[in-house]
Amino acid sequence: MSYLIPDKAYSVLKWIGLIVCPAIATFVGVVGTVWGWRSVDAWVTTINATGVLVGALLGISAATARPTSDGAE
Repeated sequence: MSYLIPDKAYSVLKWIGLIVCPAIATFVGVVGTVWGWRSVDAWVTTINATGVLVGALLGISAATARPTSDGAE
């Protein structure tokens, strides 16, 4: 399959969207509340929204992938 973005970039973005953003949002939500950081909810929402955006863009890339001419996937 031929994707809109290179395989390496796809893998990195997938890791960011599925692992990094939720982990950072959870960390900020827990630690920020304990330490009394301001606007913790806004930061957590922004981080989670970023993860969703990355996932949506990857979904678009996967949905618009074209078969390669050699038939390999």
